[in-house]
Amino acid sequence: MEEVQRHSVHTLVFRSLKRTHDFFVANQALLPEMDEKLEKMKFSIKARDSYGLVFDRTAKAKNVVVKRTESGRQELASHPAQDNVLAITADGENEQINAQTALIPVATSNSQNSSSNTVQILPKKAPTIPKPKWHAPWKLIRVISGHLGWVRCVAVEPGNEWFATGAADRVIKVWDLASGKLKLSLTGHVSTVRGLCVSPRHPYLFSCGEDRQVKCWDLEYNKVIRHYHGHLSAVYTMALHPTIDVLVTAGRDSTARVWDMRTKVNVHTLTGHTNTVASVVCQAANPQIITGSHDSTVRLWDLAAGKSMCTLTNHKKSVRSIVLHPSLYMFASASPDNIKQWRCPEGNFIQNLNGHNAIVNCMAVNPEGVLVSGGDNGTMFFWDWRTGYNFQRFQAAVQPGSMDSEAGIFSMTFDMSGSRLITTEADKTIKIYKEDDEASEESHPVNWRPEIIKRRKY
Repeated sequence: MEEVQRHSVHTLVFRSLKRTHDFFVANQALLPEMDEKLEKMKFSIKARDSYGLVFDRTAKAKNVVVKRTESGRQELASHPAQDNVLAITADGENEQINAQTALIPVATSNSQNSSSNTVQILPKKAPTIPKPKWHAPWKLIRVISGHLGWVRCVAVEPGNEWFATGAADRVIKVWDLASGKLKLSLTGHVSTVRGLCVSPRHPYLFSCGEDRQVKCWDLEYNKVIRHYHGHLSAVYTMALHPTIDVLVTAGRDSTARVWDMRTKVNVHTLTGHTNTVASVVCQAANPQIITGSHDSTVRLWDLAAGKSMCTLTNHKKSVRSIVLHPSLYMFASASPDNIKQWRCPEGNFIQNLNGHNAIVNCMAVNPEGVLVSGGDNGTMFFWDWRTGYNFQRFQAAVQPGSMDSEAGIFSMTFDMSGSRLITTEADKTIKIYKEDDEASEESHPVNWRPEIIKRRKY
C-alpha cells in the first residue's frame, strides 16, 4: 500500500512539473532566474524515482577496489557484473565510484590478450540550442480608418506603392502606402470580401468573397473583366502562382480550385479536405500548392496531376493560416494549439512555436526571419523564425467607438521591403507597424534562457 502511495505521489509530482514547465516555457521573456537549489531538489526526486530500485546495488558497487599491478594492469578486486552500476546519491549528483571503474570497462594492456579489450563508453553530448538573432521591436506608426465593416484581407502591390484591402462592407479600397490616403474604392461584390491578390506580371487585381464570386479587376480601367464561376459556397482565400498564369481559390465547399487566369477554365478541383479550406499558398517549386483547412490538416498538392501528394495531420485544431518563407524552402502553419514549421518538399516537421493560446487568423514573415502571428483576441506575437524565440508580444488598442470584443486581427502582410507590417482588424481599421529605429541590443536585450526552454524528459 505504501509503495502504491509513493508511486502516486511521484506521478503527481511529475505531472505538476511537466505542466508547470510547459506553462513557463510559453513566456520566455518574463521567466524568473534559475534557482539552483530547486533544480537540484527536482533532479534528486527524479533520480530517486528512476533509480530507486538499484540503490542497493550501488551500495555494493561502492566497495569496488582498484589495484594496480606491477605490469600496469588494472584489476577489479570485487566486481560482480550485475553490480557495476552508476551510483546516484540522494542529492542527484553522479558519484565517482573508485576511479569510475563501476560503469566504464577498462582495457587491459596485455597485447596478447587482445580479445578482452573493450571500448570506453563516452558520455553523450547534450544537444545545443542556437541563440536567436536579435530583432528590433516593432511599434505602431499609423492607424487608417475608412471601411464600414471588419477588414478581412490585404494585398500589397509588387511595386510597393499601394495596397488594397477588402472588408465586410463589400468594398475593396486601394490605399497609398507612403501617406495612408485613400486612392480608390471598387464596388461589385454583394457580400464580404475575403481574399485579394495583385498580379506581379499583369495590371490585374483578383478578389473573392462570401458571395461565391471570384473576380479579376483590370486596374487600368478599374473594372471587372473576368468572373471565375464554380465554387459552391463562400470563397475564403486565394493565391497566384508566381511563374505561370494560374489562380488558386479555396473556401467553404472544402475544395481548392485551380483556374486558368486568361480562359477562366477550372483546370483542377483539388478535393480531399473534409471541412472549410481557410488558407492556400502557391510557390514555384514543389509542392506548388499548400492548403490548410478547418479539418486540422495541411495538404501538399501536385499541381500537374491535381492530386494530393501528402497530408500533414500534426495539428489538433483548425489550420487557418499558412505562410511561405521568402528565401528558405520552408513554410509555417498556424492553429490554436501552436504554430508549426515544416520543410518542403515532403513537409518534414521542424519545430513548434508555443505560447499563442488563441485562434491564429493570420501570419506573415519577412526576409530578416521575423515571423508575426495575429490572433482573434487582438494579440500579435513576433517570433525569430530559426529558433522559435518569441521576442515581442503586442496588444493593439481598439479604435475608439468600437466594442472591446472587436480586437481580432484578420489578415496581415509585410510590404515588399519587409520593413512595414500591415494588419487589418475587427475594429474596422488598418494598422501599419515598423521597427523601432532607436532600439538596440543594449536597450532591448535577447532574454535567452536555453536551460529553461530546453525540453527535459520527465
